[in-house]
Amino acid sequence: MEEPHRGIRALHTASTITVYQAYAPEIGVTAVRDGRFPSTWLRDRMTWIKPSFLWMMYRSNWGTSAGQETVLAVEITRAGFDWALRHACLSSYVRGLHPDRGTWQRELKRAPARVQWDPERDLHLRPLPYRSLQLGLSGEASSRYADDWIVSISDVTPLTNEIHALVRDGELDSATQLLPQEQGYPAGEELLAHLRP
Repeated sequence: MEEPHRGIRALHTASTITVYQAYAPEIGVTAVRDGRFPSTWLRDRMTWIKPSFLWMMYRSNWGTSAGQETVLAVEITRAGFDWALRHACLSSYVRGLHPDRGTWQRELKRAPARVQWDPERDLHLRPLPYRSLQLGLSGEASSRYADDWIVSISDVTPLTNEIHALVRDGELDSATQLLPQEQGYPAGEELLAHLRP
């Protein structure tokens, strides 16, 4: 089946969706232990959540980038994720989708969430011809994420290391079998119409 050019592929259940983030151990390990982000987590700073495991691998260089050594799988409520989509604005101006640049700038300033569509990645972290959603949360959205939406936080750093080792050894079939089983997320047109160029 052909992938949509812009789509949300994610591990999800009837009530939750799993997103990925990577942090320094002092934040990541504490978040896993407590099931919530510690007080040192900066809630006034925009935080980006990624439904795509492989895009997180690209962003964190398989959990080896400084400050991104602990890779987290954060299971959140679909109700919260959908709220963020409903209240999001695209991070860049798109002629035809936005009435004009000024309107988009005002929307972006007001929106507690923003969306980028970035090329999905393969196991070698090369760009694929279709795009995956990255969701930035700030202000009210960031607080809701940290305080209300989180169902569980898991440390997937060992999984990250195992898959990365298999890729390095050319064992791509084995690596693929370990990937989270991401499927199309059922976000209706009413959630995505204002976010798809």
